[in-house]
Amino acid sequence: MLDADTLTPPDAAGTDRPTRRRLAADLMSVSFAVSVRSARGSVDEADARRVRMVRRVTAARLRYCGLDALVDDATVIVSELVTNAIQHSGGTQVTLTMTVRNGVLHLAVHDEMPGGPAACVVDSESERGRGLFLVDALAREHGGKWGSTDEGATIFCDLALTGAAQ
Repeated sequence: MLDADTLTPPDAAGTDRPTRRRLAADLMSVSFAVSVRSARGSVDEADARRVRMVRRVTAARLRYCGLDALVDDATVIVSELVTNAIQHSGGTQVTLTMTVRNGVLHLAVHDEMPGGPAACVVDSESERGRGLFLVDALAREHGGKWGSTDEGATIFCDLALTGAAQ
């Protein structure tokens, strides 16, 4: 398993030779303003760009830290959690934080508004409502879990850093 003491990004010359580097517990934290949600519940274009930006930043940071094996699943999870925060919270700011501690990648999205998420029951024809089922499946696949804290204002997902993520 990896922890903050064993994450080794490439050296400054860009070679694959790792350097011994102690990373801070917080790999990344980014906050951004979001639009007041519309009555339609849709995400406006500016917020959609923010979701794309946070996916790219997440992927870049994970690659930098040598966690390439988690990039695809972590960016899907981040995308779902951030989109849910934009669509359903009613808040005006979202914060994404990624930390690595004790062999676990912890992804947390804080949206300022209490009220936890609830997975929807959707029929086979529905085009929406499967995001939290996807988050749950990906978390379980990586030996992790998801949930909420701060009375629902923070939604998190933990992914174990197993041999595949090393």
